Amino acid sequence: MDIYQEEVVQRALRGENVIIWLPTGGGKTRAAVYVAKKHLENNPGAKVAVLVNKVHLVDQLYNNEFKPFLGLDYSLVSISGDCDQKEFFGCNVKNSDLVICTAQILENALTNQEEGKHVELSQFTLLIIDECHHTHKEGVYNKIMGRYVAQKLKGERRLPQILGLTASPGTGGAKSIKGAVEHVLQICANLDSVIVSSKVYAPELKKKVPRPRKRFDIVDKRPQDPFGDHLKFMMQFIHDFMALGPDFPVREFGTQEYEADVVILEKKGVTDRNRLLAQCALHLRQYNDALLINDTVRMVDAFRVLESYYSTKSSIAMDGTDFFLLGLYQENEVELRKLSGDARFENPKMGKLQNTLLEQFDQGKPSRGILFSKTRKSTHCLYDWVSNNPALQRAGIRAAILTGAGNGINYMTQNEQKETIRTFRRGSLNLLISTSVAEEGLDIPECNLVVRYGLLTNEIAQQQASGRARASDSVYSVVAQAGGREVRRELLNECLEDLTGRAIGEVQRMEHREFQMKITDLQTEALLTRQLAEQLKIKKRSRFSAATVQLSCRGCFVPVAFGNDIKVIENAHHVNINPDFEKYYKTGGQPALKTFEDWEPGRVISCAACGRQWGMEMVYKEIALLPILAIENFAMETPEGRKLAKKWKNVEFTVEEFNFSTYCHSKFPNMFD
Repeated sequence: MDIYQEEVVQRALRGENVIIWLPTGGGKTRAAVYVAKKHLENNPGAKVAVLVNKVHLVDQLYNNEFKPFLGLDYSLVSISGDCDQKEFFGCNVKNSDLVICTAQILENALTNQEEGKHVELSQFTLLIIDECHHTHKEGVYNKIMGRYVAQKLKGERRLPQILGLTASPGTGGAKSIKGAVEHVLQICANLDSVIVSSKVYAPELKKKVPRPRKRFDIVDKRPQDPFGDHLKFMMQFIHDFMALGPDFPVREFGTQEYEADVVILEKKGVTDRNRLLAQCALHLRQYNDALLINDTVRMVDAFRVLESYYSTKSSIAMDGTDFFLLGLYQENEVELRKLSGDARFENPKMGKLQNTLLEQFDQGKPSRGILFSKTRKSTHCLYDWVSNNPALQRAGIRAAILTGAGNGINYMTQNEQKETIRTFRRGSLNLLISTSVAEEGLDIPECNLVVRYGLLTNEIAQQQASGRARASDSVYSVVAQAGGREVRRELLNECLEDLTGRAIGEVQRMEHREFQMKITDLQTEALLTRQLAEQLKIKKRSRFSAATVQLSCRGCFVPVAFGNDIKVIENAHHVNINPDFEKYYKTGGQPALKTFEDWEPGRVISCAACGRQWGMEMVYKEIALLPILAIENFAMETPEGRKLAKKWKNVEFTVEEFNFSTYCHSKFPNMFD
């Protein structure tokens, strides 16, 4: 270990709860390995859990950090969502000295009472929390630490030591020193820890972690944009068709603010039973997405988004609104295609991005970089551009996409994530085109270029992204439009980064007694707030009887189910058990999902009347074929009017647990005679 690392671990080695604040690349994880090693050596029967917030970090920490230093003397196991070992997490904990897992795995085990799967916090003697600045609000880290704090306040003494790791706690949105100090204190309270950093050996740390050379690659605004102008003309045509009146002022097309407006419009259309308004809002959001893509990547990418959307609409038009919206696109499709292919009006940011990449990759020396973009869609567009750009290909750029794991065409599986990172680390790939999933924790020392492209993020994300460029003489580039919000946000983030440091300094200078009193007050307040929120949730979930709530398709308003038709499996999957429900939906393709312990995915399901996607089928215990529904695709008719919910946890009726035995008796009565 370096001398500044030895400095920051001293209090942790004495058994105190500590947050280590070191910059990205400063060796926080290596310091944590050292603390874990000493903890296991000095405490017979000790048990360590290392928690991470992203799946790919489980393997990285296991293979690159903990196994090389502890693997010979101690029993280590790594567990993430895509491995079978998570099903018997309790047994793995019992049989291991150190467990590395995603925080959600531990949270599931704390709530699961089944033998072999359940664990208690008291089984661990040291809890290491990576990227611990996420320990706030409703995040999974804070759920775990909420239990810890509740037990501590009750006087429980058999609790693990806490070691948090962060490159930046941030300011929590505060722009004053007072607000930033409050935020840092809240993070300390949530983790029941003091925050330490290098003081005596700060100069050595600065030498060890040189910052990349930051530059703004600024491009002038596109002088003419006939493609974008045509999209705006079509959007105005839809607004005229809606005849909203002066009560609905329209913000600028092609902005995030306008997107927020049309989301509200769609909700209003659904709750007011105004299908014209709801459908026009949905289509306007697609046009706005196309404008945002046109501003970020190529015109053809924006056109393809609309082309893909409308390719599914012609077969399911059901009223005059659908025919108007479909007709408007079809009448303008040829012109849009023509305009999107006119190279004279291409997005100038693409040329600037090409030059930025070529400056690093076309120098005859090995380079490795990460190109950060905002959305999964834009990463796919950028990958297509890089792969088909002759100049970039001649420069030897071998790119791949890295996005978050999930379900759907633009998502990656967890194994795909891991393989992409492994290939990049080996050097077979030299450019990752990534969403924020690669900002935190990804350890590639040779990375010498980071490009932030069309991003508006906070100071934590900026510092994390900058920290990916760890090679000597590395470059951190912000490609942005002159006078754009990206540059202003980057400059603000630099001020907030400085404010974070000053706030941490103030917290560290507080008298011990004052600090402890403040932490206890914040913990008590947070506990009471959580308890009150839980009571309100319970009250909300029993507001209506399930039988009095009717579910209608959000796309066409056709009533299709009642609340008491819905049951929940494993506290996660909400299924309709009414056999008559199948007449309301049609089935499509198979989603790209693996098979799970008790169920496997079936086909995608959508409304038979309007085609709105509702969810997918599941085959449960190899017998029950059940439709899983996403509540965001439905409107709920309640005794107090029509309501919407984004997630099932927000519905105002109780959803009963699915009973497999009862289902089988009703579905196959002759089997049990």
